[in-house]
Amino acid sequence: MFGVDSSELLLVAFVALVVIGPKDLPKAMRVVGYWVGRGRGVMRQVRSGFDTMMREAELKELEEKWAQENERIMRDTALTPSTPMVPFAPETSDDVDAPPVMTAAPVLTGPPPPSLDEIDAALGLHPDASVPIEPPK
Repeated sequence: MFGVDSSELLLVAFVALVVIGPKDLPKAMRVVGYWVGRGRGVMRQVRSGFDTMMREAELKELEEKWAQENERIMRDTALTPSTPMVPFAPETSDDVDAPPVMTAAPVLTGPPPPSLDEIDAALGLHPDASVPIEPPK
């Protein structure tokens, strides 16, 4: 990004070692790393804000184009007083489904279904609630 060669980086590291000293060099590197990280964070926020502004500007421009196109379409297809409005009439061909016809309920033949009391008795449950009855022996 900055165009720093490895030889230049090695020279900076050697000068830092001589100036700061080997004892305080790790602490100085932590401080430099901290501030480089903070700088990257600020740059990330600036870039994100700029991208958001660009997206909003593009969206506004697209909305204006869509509004103009919509206005043109509405103007081109608008009904004039000489154009009569015809009410919708459904087709009467065989392809159109007829409305449903009400029929009588089906007649069930055979014995009626068991009641809830009969089901409880068959399962061995007490009629008032979930008190099990001892099965017959």
